[in-house]
Amino acid sequence: MSELALRVRGLRKQYPNVLAVAGVDLEVKRGEVFGLLGPNGAGKTTTLEMIEGLTEPDSGDMDILGLNWKQNGSEIRARIGVQLQSTSLFNKITPREALTLYAGYYPKSRTAVDLLELVQLTDKADAFHVTLSGGQMQRLALAMALVNDPELVFLDEPTTGLDPQARRSLWDVVRQIKAEGRTVILTTHYMDEAEALCDRLAIMDHGTVLTTGTPPELIAQLDIPSVVEFSFEGQAPAVDGFARRIGSEIEARGDLWEIPTRDPKTLLPKLLELAEAEQIPYQQVHVRRATLEDVFLHKTGRSLRE
Repeated sequence: MSELALRVRGLRKQYPNVLAVAGVDLEVKRGEVFGLLGPNGAGKTTTLEMIEGLTEPDSGDMDILGLNWKQNGSEIRARIGVQLQSTSLFNKITPREALTLYAGYYPKSRTAVDLLELVQLTDKADAFHVTLSGGQMQRLALAMALVNDPELVFLDEPTTGLDPQARRSLWDVVRQIKAEGRTVILTTHYMDEAEALCDRLAIMDHGTVLTTGTPPELIAQLDIPSVVEFSFEGQAPAVDGFARRIGSEIEARGDLWEIPTRDPKTLLPKLLELAEAEQIPYQQVHVRRATLEDVFLHKTGRSLRE
């Protein structure tokens, strides 16, 4: 058995007015949580839909659990689970009824009782779907993606629109899925989610993969372990003159100046002295470690949510 759950080469999809996916290559190992990280419109969902068999690619090769869609479509469908960005159910169907119904579509399935316990919905087993909260609906959608006991699970932005508590609850379910030995591929535009859940991830933009690795590997590639942040009340002032005088790159983002550095102990006193001399109206100064967002900005030059 190959150690890879998924291997994709040259995946491409052209729509009339946009090249959605421009030759994506991916490899996902069995048993890992792999993330596709990128802004809206980066091509994450289209890539996932082609791998899931929902959208026909224009070109490219896919190996899914050692199988391919042209020759093994039915077997692939029986062995993967898919949670789309939104799931529509009858208002008055209950979680128990929905899981029992979907289980009947597959040759192998998990029981509704087991799945409801996994996603922490046992107390809502017989409640109408319309009465569930957003987080509970998402957990039910995840349970439905697991109803056929899949080896490979796809989650497309599973926590979008959820409150922090609901997001963390769903994270726990994803960790449990991994603990069961399953492979998980998820898309997200939340960097904290990617860092918390993903063993490895690929950063996408404009339909291409910019870089792939573990979160620590990607951050280490920047070679800027720290970032000094100056926060302002309102819009941050222009940085040109100050950046030239301090001799460092400065990124103005909203109400912040961000200054990457390998040596914050040396840079910080110089920054504070010059800021005081030039009467820069900053409110606070903060030193933090580099993050995945810094990686994204370095690769693309734009905010993750733009």
